[in-house]
Amino acid sequence: MSDTAILINTAVAVIAIVFLIVRLRMNPVVALVLGACYLGLATGLGVDRTVKTITKGFGDVMADIGLLIAFGVLIGALLRELGAIERLVETLLRIAGPRRIPHAMALTITTFLQSVYLDVLLVITGPLAKGIASKLGRYGTARMATALAIGLECGIVFTVPGAAALALAALLNVPLGTYLLYGLIVVVPTVAIAITIMSFALTRGWWNPALDEEDVSGPPPSAAADSDSVGDTDSDGRNTPGGGIMTAVEVKARTQPQPRLLLLFSPLLVSLLLIATGALSQVAGWHNSVVALLSSPVVALLLGLVATCLVARRYLGQPRVDAALSKGMRDSGQILLLNGVGGCLAAVIAASGLGNILGEYFKANTWAPLLMVWLVAAVLHVAVGSVTISAITAAGLLAPVAPTLGLDPVLIALSAGAGSLFFVHLTSNTFWLLQSLMGQTTRGTLKTCSVGVSVASVVAMGPILALSTLL
Repeated sequence: MSDTAILINTAVAVIAIVFLIVRLRMNPVVALVLGACYLGLATGLGVDRTVKTITKGFGDVMADIGLLIAFGVLIGALLRELGAIERLVETLLRIAGPRRIPHAMALTITTFLQSVYLDVLLVITGPLAKGIASKLGRYGTARMATALAIGLECGIVFTVPGAAALALAALLNVPLGTYLLYGLIVVVPTVAIAITIMSFALTRGWWNPALDEEDVSGPPPSAAADSDSVGDTDSDGRNTPGGGIMTAVEVKARTQPQPRLLLLFSPLLVSLLLIATGALSQVAGWHNSVVALLSSPVVALLLGLVATCLVARRYLGQPRVDAALSKGMRDSGQILLLNGVGGCLAAVIAASGLGNILGEYFKANTWAPLLMVWLVAAVLHVAVGSVTISAITAAGLLAPVAPTLGLDPVLIALSAGAGSLFFVHLTSNTFWLLQSLMGQTTRGTLKTCSVGVSVASVVAMGPILALSTLL
């Protein structure tokens, strides 16, 4: 088949996926598999090879990140049940003070809390941020909403174990420890600079509380019901955090001595440090079998999960630990499927020969290819409206190109992640959750969420391009 025909069919497949998701409201998992099937058949792979390529692509991604996602989500579920996130936000307010709390909260969310499923994390932290906003004066809602949007979305693509970060690393064959280190190098200045830029603009006349805020007190019932995360009753009859009623067991738990906050987060922190240690040892050329075992991402997160379970059982009891783990397993299913089908599309694209074709349009000895990577992911995100889906789709398109660019794959992964942040808009669940939880109008949410995360998307390319001069 000619190069032109392959390019046209690939474009048709991507446009069809976008149409199915956006216009027909089809589940992204189904849409991505259908797009992969069409591309395989249209580019001449045949029925048998198309099916085998799709199943192999799914299996390869699951082999790389399936357990990592499951372990990360389960750790997040236990931290949620322990009330660790609420306590962390309260501690940040005491330490950082009102002036610096937007930066402190965003950086904490983007670096340490990515094991918590994004919608769940937003519904937990949203009411806390709303409460803090009332103490920050006229622009409190604008500053805290912007901090939440930037911290949440940047974390999911740049920070391990964020779902999109794991997918980008797996699809582009980037060692997880390497992605963790370089992702932190990119995300910390990106979040800090983006929030500073947005705070300056919002407090210099761009934010109008009369038009950009709604007169509400606390999260509305519709927001509380979303994601089955707050103010709702679990299957065991117990109210989750944020509800107005507590059982006798919960009242007793609240009156018991609270564990130190560092103790609650120490298993997750140790896991991330172990993964980072493995990456540093590879860079230094030092090999030790014990370090290699413990720093393996699967083993490191497994140890973190076991330690978190022990801590949670000590302070919650085994029944509540079991209930939290069951909820975490339900949450992880959608994430696993979505990442897996991203691998299906990537495998079919690679088999079609698109990588060799696109490689001819990129020049290796310049930073221009990274901007093209950013642009591809940005266009996909504007069309699809989901950060994770656009990041996965962009990585699938670009994975075959990586060997021809002469660039470190981690730079391509980070650039795709940065582009997938551009213009979070009305098709995003995060957009509407932020609007309802923070008491914003649609106009206000477009400023804090859509523009705020877009600023972060552009700012992120600065550290990435700087890294490209060193790698």
